[in-house]
Amino acid sequence: MKKALTGMLMLASFFALAQQKNKAKSIMYSAKNKSVVVYTTAENTNLRLSKTDTLVFKTAVQPLETQSCVFVNPNKKFQSFLGIGGAITDASAEVFSKLSEKNRKELITAYYNADKGIGYTLARTNIHSCDFGSESYTYIEEGDKDLKTFSIEHDLKDRIPMIKKAIDEAGGKLTLYASPWSPPAFMKTTNNMLRGGKLKPEFYQSWANYYTKFIAAYQKEGIPVWGITVQNEPMANQTWESCIYTAEEERDFLKKYLGPTMQKAGFGSKKITVWDHNRDLMAQRASVIFDDPEASKYAWGIGFHWYESWSGGEQMFDNVGKIHEMYPDKNILFTEGCVEKFDAAKYQYWPNGEKYGESMINDFNNGTVGWTDWNILLDQNGGPNHVGNFCFAPVHADVTKDELIYTPSYYYIGHFSKFIRPEARRISSVASRSNLLTTSFANKKGGIVTVVMNKTDEEVAYGLFVGNQMTEIKILPHSIQTLVY
Repeated sequence: MKKALTGMLMLASFFALAQQKNKAKSIMYSAKNKSVVVYTTAENTNLRLSKTDTLVFKTAVQPLETQSCVFVNPNKKFQSFLGIGGAITDASAEVFSKLSEKNRKELITAYYNADKGIGYTLARTNIHSCDFGSESYTYIEEGDKDLKTFSIEHDLKDRIPMIKKAIDEAGGKLTLYASPWSPPAFMKTTNNMLRGGKLKPEFYQSWANYYTKFIAAYQKEGIPVWGITVQNEPMANQTWESCIYTAEEERDFLKKYLGPTMQKAGFGSKKITVWDHNRDLMAQRASVIFDDPEASKYAWGIGFHWYESWSGGEQMFDNVGKIHEMYPDKNILFTEGCVEKFDAAKYQYWPNGEKYGESMINDFNNGTVGWTDWNILLDQNGGPNHVGNFCFAPVHADVTKDELIYTPSYYYIGHFSKFIRPEARRISSVASRSNLLTTSFANKKGGIVTVVMNKTDEEVAYGLFVGNQMTEIKILPHSIQTLVY
């Protein structure tokens, strides 16, 4: 009886100690006496990622029902942050090569330097050609199913040198992944790289080998490849390079060919991302692939784009959150987005930047770990694009004038990428009014970053509440703020 009583006392002591530890964890962050540095970008002002205020927290009081507030709880942590960046395509590299050395240096600094620029840490590139480039090409001679003629010589001219400069400016490390738009023509049912078609079953293995050849060739050039996506936009029959996979076809290609081939080639640690298309159908694709254990074991996560409904409908932001609910062990990555239908008269069209801010806040709040813009640089025509699909980029270059043009999108992205660093953890951030959008992250090396966006025509005064501390802030109409504390 005495032994049993002693054991019960020891157990009670253990639980009491555990409760004390949990209590300590729950109050580990205090904003008391901490300052808040405010950076702002706003329409109809010169403010572009400009430091606009330094505030100090004070003891919070109960907010009124009519008050606009942002409530941040650093004790509630969610997904780990991979990074933010953009795609270095053939188009970006071709335009970059036409700039003066001064402007080439300025552009790389503007994107990849964390102090002087917006600190990109993530990059995507294409496996042979996509639409953004001057031509359609592959790395092999037509008909070479054994890939004996495989060579990335094409990329050595412009694209690889640009990627190397980006890596150097980012401090020697850039998380780079690659996506194919289409297999070579002879491997497809249509015998054409453009306008859809499917991969012929007899070339599944050859095509799987192609990915490993690409990774090996790039790494031989000193460019580490973090991962790949299976296929860009596998449900889109585009006028440019494209290839269709049903969910079942992508699942079977992954589990029977691509996954095992990557492992056999020594690339089992590379991350494979499925879908790489819009939010609308991503739940079906995730269910088919992730519910199959043999396919799922090769998939790091699912990628998505934003194109399904910016043209008139509502963005399906909740679909991202549903995937996170269904498959919390899988990662979610935004792999592409841009403003389409280029018009040089709209370089400074403010809603283009607001699209980025709205998407990034909602995507991160729904579990996304990283966010990749499309082309980092395009010319004064929104290209080059060999099928005339001209679009916007955050930065354009007028190569006739050797001039760089920064659009609102560049600054909106920068409000996230400059301050939220890899391995940060998203924390709870909730607005009390629909006129404010917000997300927050705690950086691994310390400090909290809260992004607040105002899409309305009115200035908004709001309280930032962190635990039992608060401060009062104003946000201008059509603006975005980053609060660092």
